[in-house]
Amino acid sequence: MHRPQAERFVAGLVLGAGSSTRLGRAKQLLPYGEGTLIGHVLEVARACRFDQLVVALGGAAEAVRANVDLAGAEVVVNDAHGGGCSSSIGAGLAALHPRADVLVLLLADQPGVSAGTVAALLAGRGDAPLAVCRYDDGRGHPIAFARPVFDELRDLHGDKGVWRLLDRRVADVAEVPIAGRIPLDVDTSADYTAVLAAAGLESAAAASRA
Repeated sequence: MHRPQAERFVAGLVLGAGSSTRLGRAKQLLPYGEGTLIGHVLEVARACRFDQLVVALGGAAEAVRANVDLAGAEVVVNDAHGGGCSSSIGAGLAALHPRADVLVLLLADQPGVSAGTVAALLAGRGDAPLAVCRYDDGRGHPIAFARPVFDELRDLHGDKGVWRLLDRRVADVAEVPIAGRIPLDVDTSADYTAVLAAAGLESAAAASRA
């Protein structure tokens, strides 16, 4: 028997362990609004009122600890973050409460995701083992996984492991319609500029020239 949605223990995992090799500086600490990129995503995650919130750090972990408000989040450090985000998912799973029924993945470099998006994903999931957002231009994060899938999550490898799992379990995936395009994430300087523009913000460099 499935427990009602309101009684389920939902955990959130913010993936923020990237080494930012393409960007050349710690993207977690890029200015965003009045704080940082990862700081904003953590604010969104706290607004989701997860029963448990975990953040996986790796590259720039100490700098993030020193400069970002991590209140309300359990921090795990993934020393193997060079192996892709799948290793961070494994580190996060190891920290989950035994009661966790559902895990929601959030990307620390994708600030355009809102708490409303997460709520819609969870409401649209029903009892599906996996649920993904279906934006106007394709599938994107956040993604939700039920406990029966956790063992498969632990066995993933590389940056695209989650997407391969969704393709492999296609019959078990609920695609939840979300209005708009897939929120941008940050891998390069051009991505960062585009993310700021999408949010109606300007970069610190542009502000200093004004």
